[in-house]
Amino acid sequence: MENLDTKLCIVCRGRMLCNLPYCPMLSGYRIKVTNLPPEIFGSSPPSIFVGRANYPKVRVCPALPPIVGDTTLYDKPELWTEMEIEKILEFRYSLIHGQFISDVRNPSSKEAEILQEISLYERPVELEVVFEKPPTPKIYFDDSTPPMGPSAPAKRARICSTPKAPKIVEEVYESTDLGAFDAMRLLYEKGIAVSHIQKMLSAGALGINRRLVPTRWAITAVDDTISKHLIEEIKNFEILDHYRVFVLREKKNLFMVILTPHAWCFEWGEAWFPQTTWNYGHKVCIETDWEDLRGRKTYASLGGCYYASRLATAEYLRSIKKQSGAILWREIYPGFKIPIGVWFVREMLRKCFKQNFTEFNTLQEALEYISNFSKIGIEEWIRNSKLFDHLTRQKTLWNFL
Repeated sequence: MENLDTKLCIVCRGRMLCNLPYCPMLSGYRIKVTNLPPEIFGSSPPSIFVGRANYPKVRVCPALPPIVGDTTLYDKPELWTEMEIEKILEFRYSLIHGQFISDVRNPSSKEAEILQEISLYERPVELEVVFEKPPTPKIYFDDSTPPMGPSAPAKRARICSTPKAPKIVEEVYESTDLGAFDAMRLLYEKGIAVSHIQKMLSAGALGINRRLVPTRWAITAVDDTISKHLIEEIKNFEILDHYRVFVLREKKNLFMVILTPHAWCFEWGEAWFPQTTWNYGHKVCIETDWEDLRGRKTYASLGGCYYASRLATAEYLRSIKKQSGAILWREIYPGFKIPIGVWFVREMLRKCFKQNFTEFNTLQEALEYISNFSKIGIEEWIRNSKLFDHLTRQKTLWNFL
């Protein structure tokens, strides 16, 4: 661990950019559970998983706890905001995954069709999974997806109940001439939860040339697509006429948001303190990435959290019918060690934007205000910011009046 490049770990987050055969940061979090049977019947929340290893022939997994009843909370990030991390982990540990191997290019395989049907439902669906051997008593973590419970190769899976799917979901699923991007936008505008849309995309239930999509990729693809859709609408709104600041302290994290009177631009920054998930060094490690009015052409260096935070920001601006610049900084404090997925950023920022805000006339006043909350200091944030110079130098309309 001492020889690891902390900066690389902050950017990599389990993607093996260090070329090691395993992630040293994640290897310590394989929490063991015991007494798992070779056959399980229960109510899937609904929950599915599509892996990315050995792509295009990947693991596809329906997941369920050995419980019959309302298990919605086990896989609905939108409902986790007020819950303790320990309770969320308890739910996730209880989800047992039956593994099948499927080619992503064949969404009509028997295994893929089971995932697709599960992905259509909003309510729990009764499921039976018979394993080749008892599931491996381990828990797996990933930076983008919620923690995964035990898993094992499965002989077969059978759906034992068929709750009614939302009408718009059924219509989109049956519309094989509707592109995936348009399908995602339509579902979102009709009120389907982002986590539900992500499952449908992952299961190969959307688009024209359908295929399975690894869950990690599907999560980011939905956040990216929907936020782009909202941003195009936001660009037509009047620009905010003041600086608006939100601050949220939650679960050993600090979220700071400054909305600025500029045309759309966006920055997401993270400061990982020592003894946190991706920083086992001795110094705070800061990374930021940004975009201007033209958007991005490359994948954000901070991965899925960038797109999750951008979605939450775009949702808020659309709700107030304003355009603005947005600086979002997150500080992660010692003790926040378990990677629980990008849902945490999306949902915490959605919560943040529901808090009371404070208005300021100048950027300096806004920065002085959030300096009361930041543990690393505003000067350090400004030094690492890629958007700050852009904002302070940007010529806005009133410069020419």
